[in-house]
Amino acid sequence: MLAVALLGGGQLYLGEYQNNLVSAQTEALKTQGQIFAAALGEGAVTDALSNGESLLPDLSRDMMRRLVEPTHTRARLFNEKRELLGDTRVLGGPGRSVEIDELPPPDQGSPATRFAHRLYDRIVARIPWGATYTPFADPGIEHAADYPEVQRAYQGDIATAVHLDPDTQGLVMTAAVPVQHYKQVLGVVLLSSGSADIEQAVRSVRFAILKLFLAAFGVTVLLSLYLAGTIARPVRLLAAAAEQVRRGHGRRFTIPDFGRRRDEIGDLSRALHDMTAALWLRMDAIEHFAADVAHEIKNPLTSLRSAVETAARVDDPVKQRRLLAVVIEDVRRLDRLITDISNASRLDAELSRGESTTVALGPLLETLVGFYRETASPSAPQFVLDLPSGATGKLLPVAGIEDRLVQVFRNLIDNALSFSPSTGTIVIRARPIGDKVQVVIDDDGPGLPDGKLEAVFNRFYSERPAGEAFGMHSGLGLAIAKQIVETYHGSIRAQNRYDHDGRLLGARFVVEFATEG
Repeated sequence: MLAVALLGGGQLYLGEYQNNLVSAQTEALKTQGQIFAAALGEGAVTDALSNGESLLPDLSRDMMRRLVEPTHTRARLFNEKRELLGDTRVLGGPGRSVEIDELPPPDQGSPATRFAHRLYDRIVARIPWGATYTPFADPGIEHAADYPEVQRAYQGDIATAVHLDPDTQGLVMTAAVPVQHYKQVLGVVLLSSGSADIEQAVRSVRFAILKLFLAAFGVTVLLSLYLAGTIARPVRLLAAAAEQVRRGHGRRFTIPDFGRRRDEIGDLSRALHDMTAALWLRMDAIEHFAADVAHEIKNPLTSLRSAVETAARVDDPVKQRRLLAVVIEDVRRLDRLITDISNASRLDAELSRGESTTVALGPLLETLVGFYRETASPSAPQFVLDLPSGATGKLLPVAGIEDRLVQVFRNLIDNALSFSPSTGTIVIRARPIGDKVQVVIDDDGPGLPDGKLEAVFNRFYSERPAGEAFGMHSGLGLAIAKQIVETYHGSIRAQNRYDHDGRLLGARFVVEFATEG
């Protein structure tokens, strides 16, 4: 609103427009004065042999009054002796006491209009004119010496001037034209006009501008109120809700839902709502992780405490050595568990900081399977890698961090190795499926328990094969693999494989990523 107010207020200073009107009015007086002087020089001059040519007083006054009457200007006529010969504002000759003054028009319009005009006059009275003018003082008994422009006119020049009336703060424009007969100056016609017409013209323009300004100002106010209700208020509500979530305790504070709006406020509301939901999910995950860690660490600690307390009461060296072996095994289990927990807790931060690049899964799987083949024992299962034919088809580009993708497939292959028999085969297939890359890892193990296809990806879930020593795995491998895959907007699922007769063949893990490029 301030910009509109400054624009509207600035229009009150119509200085250039006023100056143009003053100049036009002065030129009009100059032209009128030339006409009047020419008429007087031809029709109101007498040729006296004794005194030479001169103006006839009565005839000059009458002619001047008739000429000036339609123009609503004031005219003064000075003779060759530089004395006032006539004044259209005075009845009769100079020195008479009856003068003619035009009164201002009576107030018209409604009370609101009259109030607006009075307020306008008070304001405009404080606005200076565009230029500096000399004060104008009307003498009682006028003489040509009282007007510098008249003095110039006696020299044969046409002179104009603009004065400021101290009483009304209006302008008085004058034009002095010599009355000549055959180049002889017989007198001077002084025309003067006030600035009432100019002020009325400027008043009309200003009121038209003010009407437009008030309309624009009203629209601006309404738009401001509308924007305050549709933008500022929702933003304040969102900010207050975010502050309550930050400072409050518990989950009783929710983000206001402006999701129905199809604009930036709606986008901001949805983003804050999703961010808050993700924050609570992250806090829930942290709480669950902390609870799981405490539970998993408590088991070996309990076993370790029991073994130490029992060893302190047993004197048999054989039993003490057995208890010492249990202590050593529990310590190793704790060390392995703490290492895996530390890696899992750092993984989230590393994934959020790392920048994804284009990774070719085909060469990555070739290198990884080659490493397992080289390091496998003679009793280990066989590895089969099935990739698309052709150099381009084998690339299989996806977005991610190569080290983390290697970690995903190592965890899945290690899981398959731990369940597959020595005579089994681990098959790894990769194919482009539409706009995705799918990697399938099959093993010949006992498969997954019924109803546990989703639970195998939970932290610390462990369903180990028969005969394996307790505590050899922390149950974090598949959970870490799922976390990495979902970070790169992929998916991972587990299922069992069956033959045509419905016989269980083993487990299958399917990983899918969006194709990059």
